[in-house]
Parts: sequence; C-alpha cells; structure tokens
Amino acid sequence: MSKRSKQLELTFRTHGGKRAGAGRKPASKRPPVHHVRRPNVPKGSPAHVTLRVRPGVPSLRNRGLIRDFQASLRRGCERGEFRVCHFSIQRDHVRLVVEAAGKEALGRGMKSVGIRIARTVNRVFGRRGPVLFGRYHLRVLRTPREVRHALAYVLLNARKHWRQRNRANPPAVLDIASSGAWFDGWKRPPPAREASAPRPVAPARSLLLRTLWRRHGLVDPAETPGGHPTR
Repeated sequence: MSKRSKQLELTFRTHGGKRAGAGRKPASKRPPVHHVRRPNVPKGSPAHVTLRVRPGVPSLRNRGLIRDFQASLRRGCERGEFRVCHFSIQRDHVRLVVEAAGKEALGRGMKSVGIRIARTVNRVFGRRGPVLFGRYHLRVLRTPREVRHALAYVLLNARKHWRQRNRANPPAVLDIASSGAWFDGWKRPPPAREASAPRPVAPARSLLLRTLWRRHGLVDPAETPGGHPTR
C-alpha cells in the first residue's frame, strides 16, 4: 500500500454510529419542557406548576410587571373548575399552586394563565413575540407534607435565589412578587414592605390545601427552601 493511500485511509470520516459529543447542543442550561405525558390530576387536587420564560426576556421581578400581572390574575384566578391559589414571580420563571378538577380543567386553566403572563410581559416591556419557554412543569401534590413543602417553596422562593446569589441568609420580609400577603398559614406575620392590593388569588377549596397541610407546621417567613430557617 502506498504512502498516499495510507494518508487517505487515516483521514476518511464515517457518518454512522454513536460519537461522543454528537447531536444538537441544548440552547439553554435548562432545556424547556416539551410534550410529555402528564400525570393524572385527581379532581380538586392541588398542584405545583412552573412556567419559564425565554432567554432574553427581561427580569420578571419588575414592579410594573408585578402590579399588572396581579391585576390580570385578579380577573382570572378562578375559571370554572380551575383556581390559582398562590404564586411567586422570579427573574425567569413563575411558580403557582393551583387546584383543578382533572387534567382537562388544568390544561385549560394553565393556557389562560400562560396567555396572561405573555401579554403582561410584552405590554410592560414593549416587546412582541413568544414569551414562554416550552410547556409548564407540573407536580401533583398528593399528601399534606407535599403541599406544605410546595407552599413554602413557592412563597419563599425569592429567599432561595437570594441565598444562592449572596451565600447568606436573606432578611425575613414579605416578597411583594408573591401572594404571601394573602397567605393565612404563616407561623408569624412577615414584615410587609408596602400595603397589599386587593386579593389576586382564589381561596383554596381542597382539604389538602386548606387545612391538612398544617399538620406539618405553619410556614415560618424566615425559612429558606432547601435550607434552614434564619436564626
């Protein structure tokens, strides 16, 4: 075999089989939720839902956006057999605790919420085009302990992110970008930073979300989800 034929043999590339690093690279460190099979939603069960916005959308923790989203949610927090009972707004995602009478009611309700978020974002920031990044993430809450954990995680989510950024415990104040001002399960009332507006969320109807979760203790406003309460 000639020297030239050996060189060609060494540089020949194949196009079959699995190669390390092959395939389309994700556009985000947290890829969007695509079409996946949703779990069954028992009638009246609470659920923890997360909606994320696309990269490039300004931070959602904007006072004008918070005010407009609350006003929009106030008009649509209860739609038939679907209710938004709690929420918190973070920089690039919105967390909700909702109740729905089954998968269909949940789907219709979340479609309405997604439209409200998108319209509010585009109006406040003077932009056009899609806002949400993939589908919403869903976790059905089936036990009192799961509900208690979800309530603390949603209402105190800003504390979690503050601690991750600053590596220290944040002050125990009411997050105005949440429904904490209308939550009656605080162990002690958190200091309010401003007067609350009319209620933008629906009252819970399920026993799990109304009373049963309290078996595991009221929520301390100094808790940090994933960590320990501030001493």
